[in-house]
Amino acid sequence: MDLSLLRSFLAVYRTGSFTKAAGLLAISQPAVTGQIRNLESEVGQLLFLRTPRGAVPTESADELAREVSGPLDELESAIARRSEPAGISERTLSIAGPPEMISVRVLPALADLIGEGLRVRVSFGLTDDNVDGLTAGLHDLVIATSRPRQQGIVATPLMDEEFLLVGAPEHAKKVTSHDIDQHGAASLAGLPVIAYAENLPIVRRYWMTVFEERPAFTAQVVVPDLRAVLAAVKAGGGISVLPSYLCADELYRGDIQVMHEPEFAPLNTLFLATRAANTAGAILSTVQAHLLMKAQLWSAAPAARG
Repeated sequence: MDLSLLRSFLAVYRTGSFTKAAGLLAISQPAVTGQIRNLESEVGQLLFLRTPRGAVPTESADELAREVSGPLDELESAIARRSEPAGISERTLSIAGPPEMISVRVLPALADLIGEGLRVRVSFGLTDDNVDGLTAGLHDLVIATSRPRQQGIVATPLMDEEFLLVGAPEHAKKVTSHDIDQHGAASLAGLPVIAYAENLPIVRRYWMTVFEERPAFTAQVVVPDLRAVLAAVKAGGGISVLPSYLCADELYRGDIQVMHEPEFAPLNTLFLATRAANTAGAILSTVQAHLLMKAQLWSAAPAARG
C-alpha cells in the first residue's frame, strides 16, 4: 500500500477536515479526497462521513487509526531525526500560546538556548485556535491552558497556575480578608472589577470555586491582556483575579495585595502540546525538556500575601 494514503488518512482523522488535512500535507483538497477514496477502495470500508461539520470518522476509521497511527508516527519521527540539520540554529521553532505566559515565563526561560542560536517565532492566541494550528502543522509547540483532546496531539503538564484575588493596598484596606470570610462575595460589591473578557472567565472561576456562586456584576474595565489587567489593578483601578506567576513581583514589592486567602485557591494546569509525530526532531525535544526543567522553579517565585 502507498504510505501516502495512510498519511492523508491520519491527517483527515486528526484534523476532522479535508481542507485542514490538505494544508497540513501541503497538497490540494481534491488530492486528499482522491487519496481517501483510494484507501476506502483498498480496505473495502467507508472511513469518513462527509457532513457540514467536517469529516466524521466511522468505526472502521477509528480501528484503522488505532492500528496505524503508532507505527506511522514512529516512521515520520525517524525520518525527521535523520534529515534534521546538525545545529540548533538551523531550524526555526514555532511556539504559540497566551501572550502573558509566553512573555513572562517561556521566552525568558529559553533565553540561554536563544543565545546558543535557537530561532523562535511566536504566535499569540486562544488554546483551541493554537491547537488547530498545531494539528495543521503551523506550530511546533503550543502552551495550552487546557488539555487538548484532539487525535494525534500529545499534552504534557507544564505547571499549575494559582488564581489570586488581588487589589491595590487601598482596596485591601476597604475590604479585608476577614470581611470576605464573614460575608463572602457580597463584601466586594462596592469595588470595581477589572476583567480579561466580558464573560469574566477567570473571575467566574474564582467566584464559583471560592464563593460557590456566579458573579452577579459587569466588569468596570475589560482588556484582553492580563498584563494590562495587572497594570490597572496596580494603579488602583479596581480588583481582579490573576494567576500568581504573573503578579509575583508586584506582590513581593507590596504594589498589590492578596485580598482573600481561601482554603482552596482555584488552580489551572498548563500543558505543553505537540504533535505525536515529532517532525521538529531533537530541537523540539530540547526545548520541551528545558521548559519542563525551568517550570520546576517557577512555583518558587517570590510572593507576599496581604
